[in-house]
Amino acid sequence: MALSRGGTAAALPLLPRRLAATRAAAAGAQAPGNVVRVPWALRLRLQRGAQRRRRGQGEAAAAARPGKLLLRSRRPELSQPRWQTVGRWERPQLVSAGWKHRKACGDYFQLEPSQEAAPGLQAPPPDAGQGPSFAEMGLQPALLAGLEGFSIGRPTAVQRLAIPALRRGRSALCAAETGSGKTLAYLLPLLDELLSRPDGPASEAAGPASPRGLVVLPSRELAAQVGAVAAALCRPAGLQVRGLTGGGAAGGLRRQLRAPPPGAAVLLGTPGALREALRRRFLALGRLRWMVLDEADALMDDSFVEPLEEILAHAPLAAGAPGPAGPGEARTQVVVVGATFPAGLSQTLGKFTDVGRFVTLATQSLHRLPPHVQQKFFRLKGRDKLPELLQLLKEHPASGGAVLIFCNSASTVNWLGYVLDDHKIKHLRLQGQMSAAARAGIFASFQKGDVSVLVCTDLASRGLDTSSVQLVVNYDFPDTLQDYLHRVGRVGRVGSKAPGAVVSFVTHRWDVDLVRKIETAARKRTGLPGMDSSINKPPPKGG
Repeated sequence: MALSRGGTAAALPLLPRRLAATRAAAAGAQAPGNVVRVPWALRLRLQRGAQRRRRGQGEAAAAARPGKLLLRSRRPELSQPRWQTVGRWERPQLVSAGWKHRKACGDYFQLEPSQEAAPGLQAPPPDAGQGPSFAEMGLQPALLAGLEGFSIGRPTAVQRLAIPALRRGRSALCAAETGSGKTLAYLLPLLDELLSRPDGPASEAAGPASPRGLVVLPSRELAAQVGAVAAALCRPAGLQVRGLTGGGAAGGLRRQLRAPPPGAAVLLGTPGALREALRRRFLALGRLRWMVLDEADALMDDSFVEPLEEILAHAPLAAGAPGPAGPGEARTQVVVVGATFPAGLSQTLGKFTDVGRFVTLATQSLHRLPPHVQQKFFRLKGRDKLPELLQLLKEHPASGGAVLIFCNSASTVNWLGYVLDDHKIKHLRLQGQMSAAARAGIFASFQKGDVSVLVCTDLASRGLDTSSVQLVVNYDFPDTLQDYLHRVGRVGRVGSKAPGAVVSFVTHRWDVDLVRKIETAARKRTGLPGMDSSINKPPPKGG
């Protein structure tokens, strides 16, 4: 027995020895000049414990300090009050952190509005040095007369920024959030340039049409909408505006260009129709003074790149082109407009003009989630989306404004339309695979209020004026953050009666990845990641 006890004592485990060493170190630490080295694993545990205690204190403080919420969660401990700030390098606790697990279905959170008005309607700072009215910007009286029909009180943020810069003749990238008034921001100064430098109308009796201003747009619906705005502005000034869209025979293009009255100063068209007119010599761009590429990210789609490059090749864009421009300056002023921009934009433009001369005009709210729009995210199984949608439409009041329902494919638009037909829900459908005849008038009918529900693809998410819409439903969650920004921008626009709301159904694991980025940006009050608003990047060598 003694031997056994002695053997056990001789082979004591290491743990008591470490405890003894730790006590000795602690005793020695009391003496001045001694340094205690704490193992890194112990330091890590202590740091994590301190972080947990601080987080618990923050949650307790949030619970003890009531107030308006920035983010409301089904789980109150994950809600974030408006006064709470998440640091740039902090990793906030996300509601969507566990949404890839099947047990997360049924969870939700919503971003609450933090202000009433759209950012574009915020008053300018006192020291901005920009006039608060259109008249003080020096616009032609005829344009001011045309503005009276729009019931616009004062310029929006992007208009205060862009109008003075574009009137100086600089080529520019005009980047602003959706629904902020970008159409007037570029039309007013460019039309003002045509009025300040009058030119005799070209003889188009037998020759091609020769406009002095060109606006390239990705869809016939957007071309019709911008054309209506341009025509209203130009009517008091006597300038003629014409639209050119495809979808028909070549004779249709000729009839559109030669419709009376002759000598249109401004032409608006889609890339395919403009390219076809140039190829058939129905159109010439030799007199062009300015060109606008509206909704640039949509124009850089694979289906539009080749027609767009052909249009750019026909325009006098290069420095030193013949015309009234000064030495070393391009004759044609180029304005690229959008809320988001693709990576290949500067490379495409760099083939035809010096992108280093472009000035960037960007608003402070660019690439940020709209702070005045309520945004709800529901984690659902795929089979639960349809019942949730039908319940939303049933609860939406008749006086609650129009509804946009976004799907990711034309087939889903058609299928969902059949389901809504079965439930006697009156609606319209809009998707890119429809014929030109079928698409004609659909969006115009929706804008007039003939039908209050539109089921559509992202064709309706770019640029179209949806000021009557107060509810957007992402039946299919968008594929990219850019698409989400464009869809959420269909509500809460300048001119909307109410900010509206957006409801998103989150079903796939890849949807969750995007939702986490959106939630993180909302909690940190930063812009969405991966967005680029710079065009002053040189094209790659050899590209």
